[in-house]
Amino acid sequence: MADPIITKFEVHEYQFTTKDLGTDYNGFNLVYEPGNTITRGGYVLRVFTDQGIVGEYGGGSALDYAALPRLAAYLKGKNALERERFFTDINRAQRQVARIGLAPIDIALWDIAGKFFGVPIYRLLGGYKSSVPCYASTYHGDHQPDGMSTPEAYADFAEQCLELGYPAFKIHGWGRAPIKQEIDTVHAVGKRVGGKMDLMLDPACEYITFGEALKVGWACDENRYFWYEDPYRDGGTSQFAHRKMRQLIRTPLLMTEHVRSVEPHIDFLVNEATDYVRGDVGYDGITGVMKIAHACEGLGVDIEFHGPGPAQRQCMAAIRNTNYYEMGLLHPKAPASHDPNLYIDYHDDLEAVDENGHVPIPQGPGLGVEIDWDWVNRNRVSLLEI
Repeated sequence: MADPIITKFEVHEYQFTTKDLGTDYNGFNLVYEPGNTITRGGYVLRVFTDQGIVGEYGGGSALDYAALPRLAAYLKGKNALERERFFTDINRAQRQVARIGLAPIDIALWDIAGKFFGVPIYRLLGGYKSSVPCYASTYHGDHQPDGMSTPEAYADFAEQCLELGYPAFKIHGWGRAPIKQEIDTVHAVGKRVGGKMDLMLDPACEYITFGEALKVGWACDENRYFWYEDPYRDGGTSQFAHRKMRQLIRTPLLMTEHVRSVEPHIDFLVNEATDYVRGDVGYDGITGVMKIAHACEGLGVDIEFHGPGPAQRQCMAAIRNTNYYEMGLLHPKAPASHDPNLYIDYHDDLEAVDENGHVPIPQGPGLGVEIDWDWVNRNRVSLLEI
């Protein structure tokens, strides 16, 4: 059978409503808001080939798809299996715009490859895991009486997640909260479930100063947190600042969620600015993230994947040096942040884990999941064909 040749692209944009969610003080972070309904959106990319094989990826942003016409012109007529060629060419072509647009295409091409060979992607990557362990990753804190509005509420939710089987729990704190409240939350969760679960803290760059981040880091030290992630307003990009942070606290840092491409990730490591490396298929595609994972392995450290999704599961099943799948965002009263309707018989939500806190690796060809096209078509608001 001849190799598949790329012939056409489609981008399906859809919208859906979610109950009991709102946004925090600046409109950026989703938080629990009982009785409120918000409208959210998403995208599905389809890459067609002359063999009838269609690569599909549910994800990406408006910025990614703004770059698609330029990239489609380059890709049409080319062999869909030549992902390495496309990765290096697009990496160069999009260098002035942070490689935006590369990831969705790369993931869809991996989906084509899996379907062409009739195996899930993790098998193409040499994978061997049938499931991966999860950590419960919380929404940002809210100010609702029945929500996650106090340190004790976070501790209660951590205990609930432990009972469900989760082996680890990650806190996203509040926006604009007093640092004492953040410190109290670190202690409350540590006191309640420390020693029973691995604990992580991700302020998502909310802390205003290095000094505030340092104080919270010392609290993490006292409670032996597994990692401390993106603490303050440098935006998660300053190697110098986080090298200094590592010199002053003992808790391992997890950085590089907010840098793209292989080299800056590894620069963080060799400049001693992080302990774990964050990888994101939504930024660097499967090709880029696997390069980062193997580079980390060569330096003897672990990569932790950002967010849930089929592509993340496929990658994690194929590498040794990773610890936990990020199940989130979660809340005891609110629905999970990821759209529950996009896929058939696939879930990323609070109760998606088994009794051991694991989720399975999808076993279908490619990404291993089936998109619910009836639902997408009913909720579609635009269709771009190139």
